[in-house]
Amino acid sequence: MSYLITSISNSGGAPEQAYRRLQNAGACPSAPHAEMFKLEVPSLMVGTLDSLMNLSDDLGKTDTVIESIVRKVEKSSAELAGKKFSSAELTVGGVPSTRYIQQFAWDYAKYPNRRPLKELVSLISGGVAAIDEELKQLSGSYGDKQAALQDAKRKKGGNLLVADLNDALDEKTVRGLSIHDTEYLKSVFVAVAKSQVEQFENEIYTLGNELVGYGGPDWSRNPNGLGTPDNFGSSVDRHKTKGSPVVPGSLTKVTSDNDSTLFMITILKGMYEAGYYEGDEFIPGTKIDLEDAFSKVLREKRYVVREFNYDPSLQGKAGMALEQLQVEVDNMRSGLTRWCKTHYGEAFVAWMHIKVIRVFVESVLRYGLPVDFTAVLYKVTSGKEVALVESLDKTFGKAKDKSEEDLDEEEYHDFVLIKFDP
Repeated sequence: MSYLITSISNSGGAPEQAYRRLQNAGACPSAPHAEMFKLEVPSLMVGTLDSLMNLSDDLGKTDTVIESIVRKVEKSSAELAGKKFSSAELTVGGVPSTRYIQQFAWDYAKYPNRRPLKELVSLISGGVAAIDEELKQLSGSYGDKQAALQDAKRKKGGNLLVADLNDALDEKTVRGLSIHDTEYLKSVFVAVAKSQVEQFENEIYTLGNELVGYGGPDWSRNPNGLGTPDNFGSSVDRHKTKGSPVVPGSLTKVTSDNDSTLFMITILKGMYEAGYYEGDEFIPGTKIDLEDAFSKVLREKRYVVREFNYDPSLQGKAGMALEQLQVEVDNMRSGLTRWCKTHYGEAFVAWMHIKVIRVFVESVLRYGLPVDFTAVLYKVTSGKEVALVESLDKTFGKAKDKSEEDLDEEEYHDFVLIKFDP
């Protein structure tokens, strides 16, 4: 649906004469290009010529910004409704947007016409900016909740790579495992894709073989050096011999499904670097965390480390949480849908008022003072926009010679013409 808003000077004559001229130019049997409606433009405060010229430049940008926000609300409403969406659901003050446009009346209570034009435009654009900001916040919250729901669904119906292990493993299976979590040892659960199982089993005891330093005095072979200063502290190269933190023989197959297998391994949790003296000052030893470093090695190999602390009370909780998330998402969708329907109308009203202000400002700049013009709204017949504009140019335009036409880089008319595509 396309509209053209047009105004011409009354030239001191009666507004009805101007109205008939506009009708004869594009909305009569001899020029059936559109359906025409009278557009009531209120008496607004003019201010100075400079202020009007500056405002004219700003109004075009404001118009574009407000239109984009109207489109955002409309798009959000359509996305929420999906295939069921109908543009008829979005109304302006309880009526279709086309009827609102065609029966437009200035809202004097909301937008007082005796306020300076710059303040009036700021009032309108500020209200729409608040709608845009609220839409961003609501859409962000809804998007986060949707993402949480999708993640819960993925875990609920997924394989061992993503499923909640409290649901995937029963009590009998867990009791059959020797799970360690001490100061020095930690049992780690690793989910492996079916295609990688053989590779994982072959290389697990060599993974991270640069992480742990096993060097130091071998007191089992040389007990005579036990406790002597030369055999510990800064005199010992712990990293002379390196290896993996995986405890030999700890690999255990826990369970499997069609896509993946869950293994458990036990690793060294950390490694202590002994303190030492520098002269009379003792430098304390440090503990190196091996768990995170080894997890990184596994991830680089595309093995999935699964955090797991068995809790029988959590069995079935994932399903309940999924149901709760679904309810929350449905409620948020309903709330956001209602919000869009309400605020679409508010944004559209603001947009239409900006259009009317543009008509007023452009008309004053074009026709001068005192304010004396007539504005109409053309509802363009499909495919007739070019013919309508040509007819208006022919009726109200001044003849141009070839040199003037060549100089016109932008579309120009001898009357006010503003396009409106709601």
